[in-house]
Amino acid sequence: MSCKKITNIYQVLTLQKHAYMLSCFCRVQLFVTLWTVALQAPLSMGFSRQEYCNGLPCPSPGFLPHPGIKPKSLTSPALAGRFFTTSTTWESHHTKGSATCHLPTLKKMAYPWTFTFLCGLLAANLVGATLSPPVVLSLSTEVIKQMLAQKLKNHDVTNTLQQLPLLTAMEEESSRGIFGNLVKSILKHILWMKVTSASIGQLQVQPLANGRQLMVKAPLDVVAGFNVPLFKTVVELHVEVEAQAIIHVETREKDHARLVLSECSNTGGSLRVSLLHKLSFLLKCLADKVISLLTPALPKLVKSELCPVLKAGFEDMRGELLNLTKVPMSLNSEHLKLDFISPVIDHSVVHLILGARLFNSEGKVTKLFNVAGDSLNLPTLNQTPFRLTVRKDVVVAIIAALIHSGKLTVLLDYVLPEVARQLRSSIKVIDETAAAQLGPTQIVKIMSQTTPMLILDQGNAKVAQLIVLEIFATDKDSRPLFTLGIEASSDIQFYVEDGLLVFSFNEIRADRIHLMNSDIGVFNPKLLNNITTKILTSILLPNENGKLRSGIPVSMVKNLGFKSISLSLTKEALVVTQASS
Repeated sequence: MSCKKITNIYQVLTLQKHAYMLSCFCRVQLFVTLWTVALQAPLSMGFSRQEYCNGLPCPSPGFLPHPGIKPKSLTSPALAGRFFTTSTTWESHHTKGSATCHLPTLKKMAYPWTFTFLCGLLAANLVGATLSPPVVLSLSTEVIKQMLAQKLKNHDVTNTLQQLPLLTAMEEESSRGIFGNLVKSILKHILWMKVTSASIGQLQVQPLANGRQLMVKAPLDVVAGFNVPLFKTVVELHVEVEAQAIIHVETREKDHARLVLSECSNTGGSLRVSLLHKLSFLLKCLADKVISLLTPALPKLVKSELCPVLKAGFEDMRGELLNLTKVPMSLNSEHLKLDFISPVIDHSVVHLILGARLFNSEGKVTKLFNVAGDSLNLPTLNQTPFRLTVRKDVVVAIIAALIHSGKLTVLLDYVLPEVARQLRSSIKVIDETAAAQLGPTQIVKIMSQTTPMLILDQGNAKVAQLIVLEIFATDKDSRPLFTLGIEASSDIQFYVEDGLLVFSFNEIRADRIHLMNSDIGVFNPKLLNNITTKILTSILLPNENGKLRSGIPVSMVKNLGFKSISLSLTKEALVVTQASS
């Protein structure tokens, strides 16, 4: 089967709708099959695997020849180009006792499991196809209401109500009437008029019919009193008034969008002024006149005195929300920073759309996560006050940054003597001479080859890694006895501990093992499956879990006032919500 035919197969699959719905795990299986077919191609071109490997036994189709081996029948430039990215001259220089089918250097070969890279590309395309933002903070109107109420309290809205210039407002209102001079003469006889008590009721934040705006209602309760010279009785008036405003998204130049509060006013239907006590006929007539002047003056007072306070409180709330999203998340030597992109009001939910940037230890951006497309798939709250949704590729970047490390080098006999003994026994089954070479300074080197791949399902998560494992007989050897390429997977847990979002690998499994290089002859790497899993479990797993245990702070949620949170998984994201009581 030619490379062109393999490419056509892949294109047909990707063009079909259901191919996009395959999980990343299934795609790995697909590319394993395709690469196996590709590497078996020499057999279909008229020469045997023994000929291909210079007459010596060749390992499984996951192998490529060492640059020092000249195949007898490999004359097709197209076939040679399939295995090597650059042309090279091969000269035989293998020695007796060495396996002749070695992998070329990484610079001159197409890696046998490069399919993982292709799978990563497909996974990225699938994420883009959903048009989900990298991070979304979704807030209910209840959260908006509580935050705004606190900001109004911080601005001492009660004091503003108590300082309302009621008498001045009535005098201005009386000057507009026909009997302005007469009314003014009456008002001059009022010795004093002031607010004696005031309070703001529970705010209401409700969606409007268009689903893209929110109505804010702030009910105000005021008791005002006044006194005139001829009467010793203090006349008390009960004033009920409501300030209303609209929250909506405003887009300015350069597509910069933000939440704004506008159209702050009072509607006549929410205004009521009444007497608190019964009065004599004459005093009641005077009180009625005062009420008739106060009623039209109150909406103007709301707009001039209360609306600025309401707007100031809203701006403080908006600024706090923006600051919540700007707190960087430390990831060992790297850090993740969220970038506010735009707000979206969707009926009773306010979504803050966030991008993300991953910085290395030098402060340079290594990964950028943006929103793809104009139409977004936004999450629903499902009766929770808030929801923080982190897209899968962002979670992968966080995990990769936390566990990122160079090559792990371990003196196995010194650190894990029992594992060293088991390794010696396992190699003895393959080659007794090689097992005898393992000395007290035998070394194991482990290196993660690529960024981990995260496979999410409802309630479950797995991480797949490509790992290179090298075994050295002694610490003096510069060349390993053999090198294994391991497709490993782990179940991963997410939990909250001491205000940190913590990840943990439950176990690690060697799902597939490939013999990449060998100085002890060709052998079936499955013979080392148990000891390989043991080495990964004893060395790599605690090392990675130790780094993951540092966790990442969830200060965004904590600063919103939620102390107890829960985690859940969807097929495309990690979700943080309030824990159920």
